[in-house]
Amino acid sequence: MAADEIEDKGVDADQLRRSLRAYQTPDTSRSVFEFGLTVGLFMAAWAAMAIALAYELGWLYAALIAPAAGLLLRLFMVQHDCGHGSFFATRNANDWVGRIVGVLTLTDYEHWRRSHAIHHATSGNLDRRGVGDIDTLTVDEYRARSRWGRLRYRLYRNPLVMFGIGPSYVFLLQGRLPVGFMRSGRALWVSTMGTNLGIAAVAALLVWAVGPATFLMIQLPIVVLAATIGVWLFFVQHQFDGTHWRKDGDWNASHAALYGSSYYHMPAWLDWLTANIGIHHVHHLSSRIPFYNLPKVLRAFPELREIGRVTLRQSLKCVPLSLWDEAGQKLISFKDFYASAALAKA
Repeated sequence: MAADEIEDKGVDADQLRRSLRAYQTPDTSRSVFEFGLTVGLFMAAWAAMAIALAYELGWLYAALIAPAAGLLLRLFMVQHDCGHGSFFATRNANDWVGRIVGVLTLTDYEHWRRSHAIHHATSGNLDRRGVGDIDTLTVDEYRARSRWGRLRYRLYRNPLVMFGIGPSYVFLLQGRLPVGFMRSGRALWVSTMGTNLGIAAVAALLVWAVGPATFLMIQLPIVVLAATIGVWLFFVQHQFDGTHWRKDGDWNASHAALYGSSYYHMPAWLDWLTANIGIHHVHHLSSRIPFYNLPKVLRAFPELREIGRVTLRQSLKCVPLSLWDEAGQKLISFKDFYASAALAKA
C-alpha cells in the first residue's frame, strides 16, 4: 500500500509522534545486558578467528567473518542510540559508552552525533541536503550539470563505489578527520583525535598479542563488511520507491520522518544483528526510543507495518534509484531519465 493511501486512511504523523513518547524510557538493565552481550560475543568471535588462523582452520576463520561483522554493526547501533540519548537514562552514560564503542567502530562519537543530528533534522528536505546523508540530485540539478559533473555523480552512484569503495573510505579514512565540521572549533578536533589515539592503542595491543598479519586478516574483513552492510542499510532506509522529499516551505518534520524512511522488513535474526534499525520510520519519528522498544511500537500500531515497507527482495530494486523527480514526486533511475529525455526529443 502506498504511503499516500495510508495517509488518507488517517495516520497522523504529528499525533503519532506524541503517542510514541510512552516508548522512550530506556530500561537500564536491558541496555547493560544488550551492550554486554554484544561486546562479549564480538570479542569471542574475534578471538575464535585468531585461534582459527593459528591452527590453520581456514573454514572456521571464513565462517566467522560475517557474524563478527554483524556484531560490530550491532555495536555501532548501540553507539547510534547513545548519540540519540536513548540507550541510557543519563547523558554521561550515553556519552561515555558512545565514545568507547567509537574506538571499536572507527567512528568518532561527537563528530558522528553532530552530523547524524543534522540528518534527522533535515531528512526529506530538498533545500537542506548535504550533511549526514547520501547525496541525491534532483532531475533538474542533474540536467544542469556539465558532462563531467554528470559523470562524477554517476560514478558516485555506481554500486561498486556506493557499496564497495565508499564504505571502506568513509570508515577507514574519512572518519579520521571531522569532515564537514573542519571549522567547528577545538572540541570536535580533540574528540576525533582522541578516538584516533584510542584506535591506535587498541590496534597496537592486538598486534602485540597476535601479530600484524593476523590482526589485519581479522580486522580488515570485519570492518569492511560491517561498513558495507551499514551503508546498505542506510541507503535502503531513505533511497526507496515511495520515499518522501519536499521543498522547505512544504516540508513537515513528522511527515518526512514517517513517510521518508522505510520499514525494512527482515528476518528476526537480521533484526537482532541490526538492532531493529530496519524499523526506521518509527526511529525517525521518535529517535529517543531505544532499539529494543521499536518492535513494541509495531505491535501497538500495526498500521505502521504497511508504511514504507521494503522486503529483502524489494530492496535490491532500490539500487538504480538515483534522481529525485520533483514533477512525479518519486525517485527514478538514470535509465528512466534518459528514456524521458529521448521521448521529449522525439
